[in-house]
Amino acid sequence: MTSSLVFLGHSTVLLDIGGVRVLTDPVLRGRLTFLRRVAAPVAPGHYAGVDVVVLSHLHHDHCDLASLALLGRDVPLVAPDGAAAFLRRRGFRRVVTLAVGESHTVGAVTVTATPAVHDGRREPFGPRAAAVGYLIGSARTVAYFAGDTDLFAGMRDLCPDLDLALLPVWGWGPNLGPGHLDPRRAAEAVALLRPRRAVPVHWGTLFPYGLSAFFRDRLREPARAFADAVAARRLPTEVRLLAPGSGLTWQP
Repeated sequence: MTSSLVFLGHSTVLLDIGGVRVLTDPVLRGRLTFLRRVAAPVAPGHYAGVDVVVLSHLHHDHCDLASLALLGRDVPLVAPDGAAAFLRRRGFRRVVTLAVGESHTVGAVTVTATPAVHDGRREPFGPRAAAVGYLIGSARTVAYFAGDTDLFAGMRDLCPDLDLALLPVWGWGPNLGPGHLDPRRAAEAVALLRPRRAVPVHWGTLFPYGLSAFFRDRLREPARAFADAVAARRLPTEVRLLAPGSGLTWQP
């Protein structure tokens, strides 16, 4: 069976693996706190009828409560350890939390939490839940969604046969704080993970109000710089640069 993805912007990706529709870190609105969406709007058809949502951590640009509400209060959520009470208090009824190494099965797909080097606390007063990534796979194909993370040595051993890596290469502003990958370090992650293909995410979608005109390079360059860094390392991984709303398919 063919697998596919649509990059919806920032860290939001719709995966179809084994006929199961998995949505990552949904941010579906045009505005988010002090950020605005500078990419095309998300088409509702891309998030209608998803089978499960995976949340890497509780930061506002990864766990947007208004976007989750668009999916319905009964949408199944897979979230990191420590996030359950926060989500259930907001009315979400089907929450499964995973510690690193734990798994949850949805149809033909198994979701397994992986380490992430990132502070998962929801600012300013929210819970300090964990931050994780996920291996999302069937018997025939496996994708890695990194969430937000810096490099960690265990990337080398996450999966010996990885079809796809969704790797963050920037953020939402002019500068990049700790616990993130920049294009060069994301290329180092590719060298550790050895996926067949990689798609850069967490770039070119959200930016603080009034600043995008002064930092246009931050909206365009990170993905290209990542592709160039992978090529410079002569890695066999195929890098696919996707604009928000575009996608790809692959055969396991």
